[in-house]
Amino acid sequence: MNQKLINKAQELRAHGFTTGEIADELNVSLDTARWLILQKTEEVVKEEAPVDFYINWKSLSESSSRLRYASMALSDMAIAHGEIDTVVGIATSGVPFATMMADFLEDMGDVPTSLAIFHPSKHREELGECEGAISTNFGTVKDKKVVIVDDVITSGATMKNVINTVKDLGGEPVAITVLIDKSGLSEIDGVPVESLIKVSRLN
Repeated sequence: MNQKLINKAQELRAHGFTTGEIADELNVSLDTARWLILQKTEEVVKEEAPVDFYINWKSLSESSSRLRYASMALSDMAIAHGEIDTVVGIATSGVPFATMMADFLEDMGDVPTSLAIFHPSKHREELGECEGAISTNFGTVKDKKVVIVDDVITSGATMKNVINTVKDLGGEPVAITVLIDKSGLSEIDGVPVESLIKVSRLN
């Protein structure tokens, strides 16, 4: 594993990031984030690093115009699944895409499109076992057709949590859109996945 990645994970931990936030920040799985954090101990870590792909999309994230174009493409894929009332962005990296998508989708359709924010459970590990939650400061998902947006799908576990939360709150998830799908998924719990880039590992 790249020493720069190990150093970055340790730097983020020193700044108080949870393991889940480190995984999101580095676009790696929770298992990989845990492994990276353990490398700072004096002991030799006997287990090998999990098989994973490190994704660096900073060339997009540091440019608002590039983010806008990517969000436009995600919006185009989302509308193939019908009218959308609410865009749910997964904190933290899904929120910029979701914000722009809500604007694009409102311009494209006849229905006002609201923005909702989902806080995944992996960001709240200090609370112990808990579910993710939709922020009450933004739009609601009740009785809404919802598209879920994030930057990267690693295992699909967070997406399952969002889908269940949206359904529990009375919403209907109609699609998932992501920048990069590291698992090559076509659907999660019956909800279609649309990605700009699919990463496949050849064995």
